[in-house]
Amino acid sequence: MDIVTLSLGLIVVMLLVLATGTWIALALAFVGYIALVAISSAPPITVLGTSVWQSSISWDLTALPMFIWMGEILYRTKLSEDLFEGLAPWLQRLPGRLIHVNVAGCTVFAAVSGSSAATCATIGRIALPELAKRGYDERMALGTLAGAGTIGLMIPPSIIMIVYAAATDQSIARLFIAGVLPGVMLAVLFSGFIIVWALLNKKKMPPPEPAVTFGNRFRATARLLPVIGLILGVIGSIYGGLASATEAAVVGVVLALVLSAAMGTLTWNGFRDALLGATRTSAMIAFILAGAAFLTIAMGFTGIPRALAEWITALNLSNWQLLVALTLFFILLGCFLDGISMIVLTTSIIMPLVEKAGFDLIWFGIYLVLVVEMAQITPPVGFNLYVLQGLTGRNILRIGLYALPFFLLMLLAVVLLVVFPQIALWLPSTMLDAR
Repeated sequence: MDIVTLSLGLIVVMLLVLATGTWIALALAFVGYIALVAISSAPPITVLGTSVWQSSISWDLTALPMFIWMGEILYRTKLSEDLFEGLAPWLQRLPGRLIHVNVAGCTVFAAVSGSSAATCATIGRIALPELAKRGYDERMALGTLAGAGTIGLMIPPSIIMIVYAAATDQSIARLFIAGVLPGVMLAVLFSGFIIVWALLNKKKMPPPEPAVTFGNRFRATARLLPVIGLILGVIGSIYGGLASATEAAVVGVVLALVLSAAMGTLTWNGFRDALLGATRTSAMIAFILAGAAFLTIAMGFTGIPRALAEWITALNLSNWQLLVALTLFFILLGCFLDGISMIVLTTSIIMPLVEKAGFDLIWFGIYLVLVVEMAQITPPVGFNLYVLQGLTGRNILRIGLYALPFFLLMLLAVVLLVVFPQIALWLPSTMLDAR
């Protein structure tokens, strides 16, 4: 049996297992077991025990539950309300006016959340009712929120970057810093589109609101100070070399608790719910990573990744052709899987190809996060679409159609990242290599 047929057979087995509703972690482990039994002489149970243990003792993974807990705490505060009230006076003079709050709010909240769905839900709870009350176009309100919510995966601290770092043995701090400029680039692209749309569709814009004095703008800005302080405390400690990503996560939890207490939202029930929510999410991700670790080791024993890399090398694809193929592959995969599953499912297969092609693994991580962001707004399994459906009751396919322009803008961002790789690599090389 040739390597392509064998690989396709394992993929079909995995899809069939996933179609039965089996947990992703168990599906990964099952496919790894089948591969070992069918192709390799390695003892499956021994490999399973060793790989699961190795995947669970990584010190870098300690940051994962802490950042998730920080996001859960902040989700239960008045932070999104303060963001809206603080940003609105500064943005209502731009073409598109308060629609920009979706983009700016998601970008800022992403820096204290790390989750695309949490960013979308938190900003959406405040922004959507306010935009609807003022008469803004529903298509743009929902589309911008679906697209801008994905920035939660790119702006550090990003949960999915931690997963990629753990799966590929890369530096979390370097990935975090590399994600800053691409995240800002996405925000600029989204806001630029809003400006162009507003200038071309003036009849769809509500009447302008009364002008806000400069003094009132600064007083509104005071509501942004807590979140700015939190961002400086968490991200600044990493950039300044004062703390590792794991230590910064602990700083983030402490600051989130202080902020919640200062806002009067820190109750025993809220504390318990945030802790339980973080525990459930962290356990789910850890379980998936354990299954993926077993599959990765199993693939190594079978020799499939190496043979597949050699097969693709024999096709003589250029680097850009390989990236086009990978982008199409991930877009298709994103129609059926969430971002974390996409990364842990594919790293064991594609990383040998990526390394052989000579791509910088930090740059490739940012590329991968960007492509996974696109999957957040592709039906039928776009998480942001589900979040907005829950908030508005609108059909998920309709919301997906509203988000299409932002999907295309993310595709443009992929092209820019490929043509200008320094968008991702300049900041970490400047800030870390200089130390």
